Amino acid sequence: MDELEVLPKNIVLIGFMGSGKSTVGRELHQRLGYSLTDMDRLIEETVGKKITEIFKEEGEKVFRDFETLQLVEIAKQTGKRHIISTGGGIVIRPENRSLLRKLGYVVWLHAPEDVIFERTSKNKERPLLNHQDARERITSLLAERKPWYRETAHLKVDTAGLDSSEIAAGILESARYYFTNAV
Repeated sequence: MDELEVLPKNIVLIGFMGSGKSTVGRELHQRLGYSLTDMDRLIEETVGKKITEIFKEEGEKVFRDFETLQLVEIAKQTGKRHIISTGGGIVIRPENRSLLRKLGYVVWLHAPEDVIFERTSKNKERPLLNHQDARERITSLLAERKPWYRETAHLKVDTAGLDSSEIAAGILESARYYFTNAV
């Protein structure tokens, strides 16, 4: 069977910032030829501001509103398969969690706190980590979000110690199995 026949319409990547969503999304895009939708980039293009500016000028609630609006717009698209790389906090809202599962096969990319801290500590473009104690903020946000990631995902993949090619191969194999047996 052809990969496109077995895989869902969309593969949706969720997970905390620094877990590898953008990198794995690009790898899946290259392997499958699906359109790649990076939600953070899409919001920046639509609004005409960087995410850090949206958070600073309008607040997190407005940013979360933009996320939900973009999810609704993506859900309206038919006939085209996507790899969707989401922002780390998209699972906060129950309506988003429901929409994500309706969009396709949802994969939670997970990394340990130390790995996340290492990957995000030098990046000042992450407004939720621009605090005195970024490590404590990571711990707090992860504790809050883990149940929502778990609730939303069809699959959890630990990304620490794996490269994007290995992660993508595992996701594709799991997606094939899931959708073959879900029918």
